[in-house]
Amino acid sequence: MTHPTRFTLWFATAVLAMSALFTSCIEDGFTTSPNDLLDFDTDTVAFDTVITLQGTATKQMVVYNHSKKQINISSIKVAGLSQKGHFHLNVDGVRGDEFQNVEIRGNDSIYIFIEAYLDEMEQDEPTLLEDLLLFETNGETQKVLLSAWGQDVVRLHGDTILANTRFTATKPYLIYDTLFVAPGVTVQLDPGTTFLFHDKAAIRCAGRMFANGTSDEPINFRGDRLDRIVGSTSFDVMSGQWGGVIFTPPTMGNVLKHVIMRGSNIGMHCSSYGDTTRCALKLVNCVLTNSASTCLATAACYVEAIGTEFSNAAEEVAYFAGGKVMVSQCTFANDYLFAIPTLPILSVFDVEFSDLSKGKIHACFDNCIIYGLAPDINEGDLSQFNVYLRNCLLKSDGKDDNHFINCIWKGDPQFLVNRDDYIFDYRLGNESGAIGKGDPALCPAEARYDRYGNDRLAKGSVDLGAYVWTYVPEEEE
Repeated sequence: MTHPTRFTLWFATAVLAMSALFTSCIEDGFTTSPNDLLDFDTDTVAFDTVITLQGTATKQMVVYNHSKKQINISSIKVAGLSQKGHFHLNVDGVRGDEFQNVEIRGNDSIYIFIEAYLDEMEQDEPTLLEDLLLFETNGETQKVLLSAWGQDVVRLHGDTILANTRFTATKPYLIYDTLFVAPGVTVQLDPGTTFLFHDKAAIRCAGRMFANGTSDEPINFRGDRLDRIVGSTSFDVMSGQWGGVIFTPPTMGNVLKHVIMRGSNIGMHCSSYGDTTRCALKLVNCVLTNSASTCLATAACYVEAIGTEFSNAAEEVAYFAGGKVMVSQCTFANDYLFAIPTLPILSVFDVEFSDLSKGKIHACFDNCIIYGLAPDINEGDLSQFNVYLRNCLLKSDGKDDNHFINCIWKGDPQFLVNRDDYIFDYRLGNESGAIGKGDPALCPAEARYDRYGNDRLAKGSVDLGAYVWTYVPEEEE
């Protein structure tokens, strides 16, 4: 009986000693000194452009207590200076608009999460909204600035366009579901027009689209997430944010100039019942980038692409099945971020129809670049196909024949791409193997100026790909 009693006494003594030691390590007292205030990891919580009447991503900030003692925050609240917007809080896991008696232990911290919801600004241009996040501690008030740019939009919910329509750059258009352009109807997009697409939203055009962007005022097709994923990385790098743009029979005569399309799921599709006597789709100085499948896929139609960048796709960057394909001064590149691409950057095929003449492909690629993480072009014997690559730069090794003419094999365009830093700039580096290697005779008049306004013929030689080389300072390479 003596041994259990001794053990019990020893154990109780040890527990009391450990408890005293633990208590001495944690200061339970509260500081009331006005000199013991809070520190913040930022003095401003700034939201990027926020679409009005639509919730935002969540921002966070950290609140520190660098005192050895506990600190009691009497009040945390938004000042409410604006009548046009609201900032909502989540303090250390609890949601609300105002908090009282929030405690932080000595040398500890808490997280505060902030969301914004903005009413309509009744303005065409983005409007700055500001408020203050107030902290009352030990009789002192500390402030953190809250700011957001509110953008009003024109909302389109699964609309069908039945008459000729002009879209302007006055406000962005926010598209939900599918915007359908009926057969026989023409839609015109003015310079600077922006289409924002909600999740899975798309355009299906059975009529005709004229997109008249310019170098200074391009037309944008993109998702409706205008904020940043983390840090300075924007949602521009994310594919699969919305559906895509589909030109479907009996569509014909679509012309897109200076259009930047990014972040879609299926990219741009075009088909036209095998009619190759008229051009179904013409792209001039466009950018089709960052697709969860292909950037451009066409079937048995006549398509032209001039000075256009096709870049970054989970599957092929461009896929041409049958029809007539005329491509000049274009860049086909794949540095897709979310998977290692395994399909070819460029694929060209015949397709089968009851009238086989409509299914044969006739394709010319002139003064182009085909380069990236995936194979250049689909495998196969081109001797049976009307497919020609003239003065093109390819990453793969090979030799010229009747279908590859004056090509640069094992070339390196030295794109200004830094995949690790999410920089996908397909202009040419100073030592690019594409500089001056084009044939001016293969450069059509519409390709004379690239989308930045640079003159391809100014140097007396023509660079390959979508962009004219200009000197890049060493620190930017």
